[in-house]
Amino acid sequence: MGRRKKGLDIHGWIALDKPPEMTSTDAVARVRRLFNANKAGHSGTLDPLATGMLPIALGEATKTVPWLMEAEKIYRFGIVWGVSTDTQDAEGREIARSDVRPDPAAAAEALAAFVGGKDQTPPIYSAVKVDGARAYDLARDGEIPELKPRPVVLHEARVLDTSTPDRLDCEVRCGKGYYIRALVRDMAAVLGAEGHVTGLRRLSVGPFCEENAISLDALIDLVHKDAAQRALLPLEIALDDIPALTIKGEEALSLRQGRPIVLLPHQVESLRSKMRPRTVSGEDASRAALAMCGGKAVALGEMRAGRLTPTRIFYPNQEN
Repeated sequence: MGRRKKGLDIHGWIALDKPPEMTSTDAVARVRRLFNANKAGHSGTLDPLATGMLPIALGEATKTVPWLMEAEKIYRFGIVWGVSTDTQDAEGREIARSDVRPDPAAAAEALAAFVGGKDQTPPIYSAVKVDGARAYDLARDGEIPELKPRPVVLHEARVLDTSTPDRLDCEVRCGKGYYIRALVRDMAAVLGAEGHVTGLRRLSVGPFCEENAISLDALIDLVHKDAAQRALLPLEIALDDIPALTIKGEEALSLRQGRPIVLLPHQVESLRSKMRPRTVSGEDASRAALAMCGGKAVALGEMRAGRLTPTRIFYPNQEN
């Protein structure tokens, strides 16, 4: 006899506005319990002290998490000058102090210099794995993990407020794997100052933004009113920038059975015109397309030689 599922078949995304002092893992567990969902996951860790957008996938939406992991993110944060900490945020232990207060124009110039593709060394207090262990676990045990620089991209950066010499408020748009704490650490080094992050808030992750966010308290209130479904976003939202193809019922059946479907010439041309270079989970996904039937995602597939071959299937019971 097969093992019974724990929880309900709930499918979709919650655009959670994560409160401070909560880990991403705890946030996922909380949302999963609120919905009594049998499966849940998130699209990228948000520091416990940070607030803001933490998209949480339920059910079939967890299959789209790798695609959202590649999405651009927007952060707003402050830099407190004068003190550096071991975690590069207000939670850490003070490790250096300085009277240097960078000139706002010089700080803005230093920030702008980080725009583009660069190598960045993650903070030692991060979720990066070193020989199978999380860097932050090693650091808490007194070890200094050796972290290698990794290629990252900062698309845009701007200074928001320079009204006080002890603090600089900024906003950035960045790619996957970018650490704001590392940016502030490196900026401080360039400016010959000490500093750490404060008030870190993630404003958006791909299509998830403050406009479709919901606080944990508001979600709890909806659950008490038996109206939690109002907060549930369709799983397709995480795939909004992938070329979509509308198919018929018999084609949907073929894809769900793992069989490719033949595309008409105009379908091939339409999909090809919308495709762009992209990598998902370290693999080329530039030929990816999303098959839709009746307004619902059927499968992610790869287009080659006039066919769409399914690579990720969404099952018929995804409707809520």
